[in-house]
Amino acid sequence: MVNFQTPTPRRRACDAAPAVCSAGVHGASRLSAALAVLAATLLLGACVGPQSTLPSSSSAPGGVATSAMRLGGESPAACTAAAACPVCPVCTAAPAAPTAPSPAAKPLQLARWADLPGWKDDDVSAAWPGFLASCRALAAKGAAAQWPLWRPACDEAQALTRHDAASLRRFFESRFEPYLLTNPDGGTNALITGYYEPLLTGGRTRGKKKIRFPVLAPPDDLITVDLGDVVPEVKNLRLRGRLVGKRLVPYYSRAEITAREEEYADRVLVWVDDPVELFFLQIQGSGRVRLPDGTLMRVGYADQNGYPYQSIGRLLVERGELKLEQASMQGIQAWARAHPDKVTELLNNNPSYVFFRELPRSSNADEGPPGALGVPLTPGRSIAIDPRFTALGAPVFVATTQPNSSAPMNRLVMAQDTGGAIRGPARADFFWGFGAEAGTLAGRMKQSGRLWVLLPPGIAPK
Repeated sequence: MVNFQTPTPRRRACDAAPAVCSAGVHGASRLSAALAVLAATLLLGACVGPQSTLPSSSSAPGGVATSAMRLGGESPAACTAAAACPVCPVCTAAPAAPTAPSPAAKPLQLARWADLPGWKDDDVSAAWPGFLASCRALAAKGAAAQWPLWRPACDEAQALTRHDAASLRRFFESRFEPYLLTNPDGGTNALITGYYEPLLTGGRTRGKKKIRFPVLAPPDDLITVDLGDVVPEVKNLRLRGRLVGKRLVPYYSRAEITAREEEYADRVLVWVDDPVELFFLQIQGSGRVRLPDGTLMRVGYADQNGYPYQSIGRLLVERGELKLEQASMQGIQAWARAHPDKVTELLNNNPSYVFFRELPRSSNADEGPPGALGVPLTPGRSIAIDPRFTALGAPVFVATTQPNSSAPMNRLVMAQDTGGAIRGPARADFFWGFGAEAGTLAGRMKQSGRLWVLLPPGIAPK
């Protein structure tokens, strides 16, 4: 239910003088002045009347009468001082009418190529394979991805024979327009974090002591409703739950899923040895698991239980367990190793739970996992975005700094993934790749910057 606030009625502050109240404060001042003038006029009229012949003992010098004849011919009496005029109470000013909120700024603001810092210096050829992959994915989606507007640029890209940075830069400048991604309040400062593909240790069967934390596939009772099928305006929103009788109710939270672990025995893909690493696997959305025989099993995002992500790093800071600058992935992992008895309670404060699917092995070990667009992510050249504001598949120019550094990092990337915590126009998650080094960079990255999405003419909303 939405509460609509009714403006407070104007309060009457001076019931004794309703006319003044209705006139307002400025009206009251003018009326008081008028009353004062009228009172003075009446007083003079009473005290200074026509000359009359009075006994000599009562005559004032100059023959000016100093008393008035009372009505009915009574003897004259001294003019008494007039009573002071009553002070009219001043009305309390009416409360100011609530001002209407300013309209939200447009998320896409047309910019110039000269506005992009470092555009002329970036080796855009490093992003070219990712752009061609985006074109193939957009073509497969057809009209749903506004393919007719993307097609001229993609067809020309396929036909290009020169792939040096200067030639590709000219291509983007001739086929695209840059739009600065802007927050609803008009600010253009973007938050840019990092993610990676972690490596975990596990096995296909559960161990007795260590390898006992399950990576689950989506359960059969999880129902996903694509709201875009009903309301096109919310095409990127999905509702998740489970049926109880004929009612759709919220699905189980992380704590409830963990407590019901035995009920998910047939949904286990693999077992891993560390609950905190498993937690971060769910945050990253994909990873690899080293099995006892040395082979690597790859898993990727399949679904989620419908709850929003809650930051356990922020919670540790609020509890005084970590300082703000320590609340990185590495800091949280170190805290968990020092407090193993508190780990389950901490993790359960985030109700969100991610389910996975096993991915086919890739012949290219350097190739990233598939993102939400369905194409492999390119380390250092792919980002996750909010698809409500940035089109999946679109080129994006990022102007930020290196993780935990002031060194500039300006480069062309491709919007090829999404994330539950990536919300808003000026928001991006930078994919660093696979392994420990990528994890270190991703864990340290929480930078500010700016983002420009590159769109073919006609795609940007008016």
